[in-house]
Amino acid sequence: MGGTTLLLLADGRFPAGGHAHSGGLEAAVTAGRVRDLADLDAFLRGRLATAGLVSAAFAAAACRSAGVDELDGELDARTPSPALRKASRAQGRALLRAGRALWTLATAERELHHPVALGVVAAAAGLTPGEAALTAAYGAVTGPASAAVRLLGLDPYATHALVARLAPACDAIAARATTVDHLPACSAPLLDIGAEVHATWEVRLFAS
Repeated sequence: MGGTTLLLLADGRFPAGGHAHSGGLEAAVTAGRVRDLADLDAFLRGRLATAGLVSAAFAAAACRSAGVDELDGELDARTPSPALRKASRAQGRALLRAGRALWTLATAERELHHPVALGVVAAAAGLTPGEAALTAAYGAVTGPASAAVRLLGLDPYATHALVARLAPACDAIAARATTVDHLPACSAPLLDIGAEVHATWEVRLFAS
């Protein structure tokens, strides 16, 4: 296992622009669906089981396969919200830019959805598909958790304790993502709806 490399890629300080996205949390907070730590716990578990699983499976597949164009099309078909597609590609561009500064990527200059880009960068960094999946699963909860501290003023210690309690669930999602015999298509309609509403706001703290 490339332990340090895995930590580098999963680090929120990695210059891939993840800090600008809340993973749908800003819309959920404004709609009143997430108000406290208990609500955040439910939000993160739901996101991990749906969008997190899909992201982890596609990251693992892209890490092991050179067919990134087909994978990108498959993920596009699984992302019905135009706003989420735009946000995913924006994050993918930023991640590929950072990846090219550190490693030699086995792909030409192109736009890719974030999970596919993550798999490409993970492969270039010498990580396994399982490690790519774990990075995606971890990111599915840590991004919104970090945003929650800013949006709701939650105690950062309590928020990180919540993320720590989700560690076994992240591990399970990553393991499932690397052993499925088909790419999952789990849906999260409220994330899609929230993303479309969020995209219309003139003033917002996060890009998505």
